[in-house]
Amino acid sequence: MKKFYVVFKGRQPGIYENIEDLLEQVEGFPGAEFKGYNSPEAAAMAMRGDRQSETRELGELLARSGGVSLPAAGKPDYMTIPEIDLNGWAVDASCMGNPGTMEYRGVELMTGRELFRVGPFKKATNNIGEFLAIVHALALMEKMGENHTIYSDSVTGMSWVRKKQIRTQLTPTDENRELFEMMQRGLAWLNTHSFRTKILKWQTELWGEIPADFDRKHR
Repeated sequence: MKKFYVVFKGRQPGIYENIEDLLEQVEGFPGAEFKGYNSPEAAAMAMRGDRQSETRELGELLARSGGVSLPAAGKPDYMTIPEIDLNGWAVDASCMGNPGTMEYRGVELMTGRELFRVGPFKKATNNIGEFLAIVHALALMEKMGENHTIYSDSVTGMSWVRKKQIRTQLTPTDENRELFEMMQRGLAWLNTHSFRTKILKWQTELWGEIPADFDRKHR
């Protein structure tokens, strides 16, 4: 059975869908607290702090949802969620295939205005796009003289930015030469600039799809 892991205390508290992402948040973190759950609904309730009622309500939730995520119509409107910094920016990437055609973008949470959109690139991966989107947002903020919380739904992209290291098995080709050049420029920017911008995990299970999503998952 698939597990959903809630990190209550760790590098970035939130819900994670695989053990590798969980360990990224808790290994070596003093006093880390986490727990595994059998459904995204149970994990979401625990993350909200409703651990006492999660067992009682889980049966009802699973009966309604068939054991999978609730439909989009039932997800909360992020504009009403107090934990979200509405002055922040959201970034996301879309890749049709793996590798495939990728593009990435950033939007303002308050207005939904698209701040940048880059691509498409051929022979790319989603993780690379997520990494580039975060770095692009950081560089744009510096250029504009502004600072906003950045939200990303990619644990991998956030990890690459934090470690200033790209770990990809993608092979360079003539088709993706420009992409690899951008990746190197992104790493160079990270290694030559300091920033205090908060880069936070967008909690999809609690808040719905990240506002920068390309809405292509079911197409």
